[in-house]
Amino acid sequence: MQKEVLSYWLFMILPQLLRHFLRHRDDEVFYQMQAEDAIRWLTANRVIAAPGRTALDLGCGHGVFGMALARQGWTVTFADAENLLRPNARTMPFRTIDLDRDSVSSLGHYDLVVCSNVLEHLAKPNRLLSEASTLLQPGGRFFLSWTNWLSPWGGHEFSPLHYLGPNWGPQLYDRMTGDPKRRFHRPFVNLFPTYIGEVLRTIRKEQRLELEAMAPRYYTEFGFILQLPVVREFLAWNCALLLRARA
Repeated sequence: MQKEVLSYWLFMILPQLLRHFLRHRDDEVFYQMQAEDAIRWLTANRVIAAPGRTALDLGCGHGVFGMALARQGWTVTFADAENLLRPNARTMPFRTIDLDRDSVSSLGHYDLVVCSNVLEHLAKPNRLLSEASTLLQPGGRFFLSWTNWLSPWGGHEFSPLHYLGPNWGPQLYDRMTGDPKRRFHRPFVNLFPTYIGEVLRTIRKEQRLELEAMAPRYYTEFGFILQLPVVREFLAWNCALLLRARA
């Protein structure tokens, strides 16, 4: 039994991501691993079963997630504040949008929207949540995934010092490294504390959206964790929600 448990944990995506990050940092392969794992969860929730449908990679970065969907047969549009798409995605549709400033309603309607690791970088996350349904076709799905603040990775590169707070944690990290420029993420500038409970309450107020599934990303088999208030804020490394547009 102990061998089975050990084998299970070794083959989960989270240990694989951590090993890859320690060796190669967050390169393209790292994000491909994340995207493929998310697609497995979406497939289990009967989202990926219809190739040829339309998808939006919102806050796409280099477009790794969207390209993974394109390989599944989806017609993908990319959107972000700046076009940083990899060369193999440069011929695909791209829309420029600042999610803290611009309305997403101009982006069109899709069968699937994926917004991966974006919410914690928005100064106005509730604005995106309130407009999410406007991006979806009737019955369309919205995959929302982000790193909640009290997650072990909530402070990103200065984790776990973020548990000391958004001010003391980064300051101590800068003193320990001796180089403030080494830290890219800055609280209340490009990294904002978000909480699973608050996001869920906001979504449940949206009459045009329903919560279809939720799980801690990277170990979705333990979905029950997100049913536990307070505890989930610490045990979910990253929160994954699947939302559906009401008919």
